[in-house]
Amino acid sequence: MTSPPAGTDGSAASGHVRLPVYEGLVRELGDVLAETREVAERTERQLRQVLPRPRTRPAPAPAPR
Repeated sequence: MTSPPAGTDGSAASGHVRLPVYEGLVRELGDVLAETREVAERTERQLRQVLPRPRTRPAPAPAPR
């Protein structure tokens, strides 16, 4: 396996690796990973509004000896 070329075009030298096949799929089909992340974050926010917050309970008293 070879390393990506170093350069200023978004390659390894600038800390990014270009993935032309993935970029093409994103242009054609949309960024499924980003959309999934957004839906998960929105769902988490909605659940926080709907579900009751956990109550903190005092620690149980030590058992008598």
